[in-house]
Amino acid sequence: MGSKASILVVDDEPDTIGLIELTLKTAGYNVQSAISGQQALRKIRDESFDLVILDIMMPDISGYEVLRRLQSEAFKVPPVVFLSAKSSQQDRDLGRSLGAAGYLVKPTTRGVLLDTVASVLRLATGSPDASGGA
Repeated sequence: MGSKASILVVDDEPDTIGLIELTLKTAGYNVQSAISGQQALRKIRDESFDLVILDIMMPDISGYEVLRRLQSEAFKVPPVVFLSAKSSQQDRDLGRSLGAAGYLVKPTTRGVLLDTVASVLRLATGSPDASGGA
């Protein structure tokens, strides 16, 4: 990838956003955040992201609903990886059926997060090097 991948992290817990942002920025990614589903929708509509890491349980609208709304609109939806405390197979299956590129259960490790991000970006771009570095 010629430039650093741009990632949007969406979670209603500031501490979670902080940890994920630190991990991704340290790995060389450009990272922005949103604290709600509505804020995420606005940012995704206004800016270009290579990947969205999306919490499911948020107070305004769920991550599932964010993805549904994006898919109903007439523009390219970036790959979405759900990151949630919801860990049942039913939740994973729903995420997959909505077209999510991945599903991580909180808490996740730094290694699993970075491996998932790199893998999803590699698949989305077709590039063998989808790391955060230039």
